[in-house]
Amino acid sequence: MNLSKSLYTKGIQCPKALWLKKYNKEVLTRPDDSALARFETGNEVGDLAYKHFLNGVEIAYTKNFDEMIAQTKKHIDDGIKYIYEATFSFNGILVLVDVLEIHEDNKVSIYEVKSSSSVKDIYVHDTSIQYYVLKQLGITIKTANVVHINSSHVRGNTLELDKLFTIADVTDEVVELQENIPTILKEFEVVLEDKINEPNIDIGKHCHNPYVCDAKDYCWKTQRQIPEYSIFNIFNLGSKKQIELYTQGIKNIEDIPDDFDMTANQKNAVENYKSKETFINEEKIKEFVNTLTYPIYHLDFETFQQAIPEFKGISPYQQIPFQYSLHIEHLDGTLEQKEYLAQDSIDPREEIAKRLYEDIPSNVTVLAYNMSFEKGVIKRLAESFPDLSSHLLSINENMNDLMVPFQKKYYVTPLMNGSYSIKYVLPALVPEFAKAYEELDGVQNGSQAMNAFANMSKMEEGEKQKMRTSLIEYCKLDTLAMVKILEKLKEDIGYYADNK
Repeated sequence: MNLSKSLYTKGIQCPKALWLKKYNKEVLTRPDDSALARFETGNEVGDLAYKHFLNGVEIAYTKNFDEMIAQTKKHIDDGIKYIYEATFSFNGILVLVDVLEIHEDNKVSIYEVKSSSSVKDIYVHDTSIQYYVLKQLGITIKTANVVHINSSHVRGNTLELDKLFTIADVTDEVVELQENIPTILKEFEVVLEDKINEPNIDIGKHCHNPYVCDAKDYCWKTQRQIPEYSIFNIFNLGSKKQIELYTQGIKNIEDIPDDFDMTANQKNAVENYKSKETFINEEKIKEFVNTLTYPIYHLDFETFQQAIPEFKGISPYQQIPFQYSLHIEHLDGTLEQKEYLAQDSIDPREEIAKRLYEDIPSNVTVLAYNMSFEKGVIKRLAESFPDLSSHLLSINENMNDLMVPFQKKYYVTPLMNGSYSIKYVLPALVPEFAKAYEELDGVQNGSQAMNAFANMSKMEEGEKQKMRTSLIEYCKLDTLAMVKILEKLKEDIGYYADNK
């Protein structure tokens, strides 16, 4: 069949995705910047994991897999303890074992390295096909393991690999799966025998579990014309109810029966969408607006994460702030803008904490959108820099959340597609701003900002300066967008007329 372990796990998620990958890959969505960044992180974690298993030998990758298999056999015969990317094949199934340990009794241990912070079921399937191939080749396996990141580890002065990595023994789970593997392989063989007709597999929760499938756009939009906002976007409507509607031939919100069982909030969202009318609870919005005192400090952070923490005091995947924008809105409507963007390749936290101390007084209204994120960033800065802690925590105490009127359904419009995410709220209330983001050069969303800063040290000086300008313009637009959303809220409740 010519299966790799990655193709095997793709088939476990959906046999149709496997077929498309083999015979019609042109319809698959290319990986975006975020996906490419995850791949790069996985490679970095894999390379570092080799250092945890010292004095091993890596099988150099080549398209000549027979050569890789021969090299693996030679190193085993030579008594090498650890082999990285050890390569084996059985009946057309090719597996590269991230780390293979050869014990003195000639038994082996398998180590599958993942950049995740936990063991997922799909990783066990990944390890199980490696176990299967080695067992079929007559190799005795002592243990099967998943090596993953320990997200609770806090880096000291140096990286301590024994603390950064967690080795999870999944032997029992892997052995339990062995009985079903021949059946699964036979199913894949049947699916792949027909190279013309793709499998007739309908959409469902497997399209995004455990990963968002790269065939999802093809299956959903191209083949089944699922609209951008559909029954699958109703907030907190479980997959079982979504499939119930879908199997009744219902895709559009407008077609949901009035008596369909949903929560009150879900019914309200559906009714609002069907009515195409905007609902505004003026009293509640006025209450919210009246909690804000001038000047209002509109705040937005940009952060990045590292699977392998580069700086002392950082945990894997901790949100590290590298940038913020402030729009300071005064009572007369005038605006000031302040910003900070860290230099690359250095720990930005202390400098950003000091700048926040300078730029935001301890007794002013600070406004964020989904403030739990900003509060979390500031709380961690306060913990890291005790001399600034009191002031930083006072910023948190005075923080308000611009998301509240939308989250609590004080303001609902069909254009928000039932969501209170700023991704939907902003174009619904201030449509010209959606276009403003599209016109930005280089950085148009948070994922791009995170990836741009994380990779800035690899850029030439001219490219780096251009990217810094792009990051500043993007973050500045984020806080200006908040100013405009608040302005729109005030307009729609007659605030300006009442306060002339």
